[in-house]
Amino acid sequence: MHLIFFDLDGTLLNDASEISPFTKETLILLRENDIAYTVATGRTMLSAREIVEGHDFNLPQIYNNGVTVWDPKIQQLTLENLLNHAEVATIIDLALSHRITPFVNTIENHHHFIFHTDTRHDVERDLVRKYFSRTKAKLLPLDALPVDSQVTNISMIGCADTINEMWLELNTHPNLIAYSGPTTEGDTFRWMDIHHCRASKGNAVTNLKKQLGASNIICFGDGDNDLSMFALADESYAPENAKAEIKNSASAVIGHNHKDGIAHFLRERFSL
Repeated sequence: MHLIFFDLDGTLLNDASEISPFTKETLILLRENDIAYTVATGRTMLSAREIVEGHDFNLPQIYNNGVTVWDPKIQQLTLENLLNHAEVATIIDLALSHRITPFVNTIENHHHFIFHTDTRHDVERDLVRKYFSRTKAKLLPLDALPVDSQVTNISMIGCADTINEMWLELNTHPNLIAYSGPTTEGDTFRWMDIHHCRASKGNAVTNLKKQLGASNIICFGDGDNDLSMFALADESYAPENAKAEIKNSASAVIGHNHKDGIAHFLRERFSL
């Protein structure tokens, strides 16, 4: 049994963060040919929900780089390797010391909550206004965060130099891992997402391989957080736009994400 795992941003999605019509048609062809596929993304369920809905992603879906796994068939949510109180405090203290707003993502009884301090600059305010306030998450002040919250990850956005400095520091912590990248606002700003280091796409993919009885794992990704699943995949593919390190770790490099690189490759690979 083939089992395909798609990263979303920079991989399956085009530069408008959408599944293109051509890629949508390709997913339908996969389904018609009984080729199983799902997502493995660093996004939260909230941010990915509108993207995957309507595209028959019926198998368990990996979010938050493996912290969250959602099985739509049985409506079951699995949370693993959550951040504990001390780890959350470490991240928050570092963010506030650099005058960066931390956005603490939690899940309680299938409900999403985002706790944060007052935003300090326009990019943070735009994040709240354009994204968080449009999701089903409830926004609450950081000082209302319960000590026993199930914290999946903490995200933030800020000046590139500041975020990079924090990224370097957080990745020296024995229990944390931080990923960072450029924002749509340009190279002046960067986003960062932090979660427990034991959480990874690779671990989640391994679990689903066993659960679903897959014999051939095929992964697509473009970022650092995809390396853990590349390491265990039977086939791994990086789009042309991926980082050099990711391309070097892949079985092969395929077309650019905004040119439907995955869809063209899959049609050829499976003679769709």
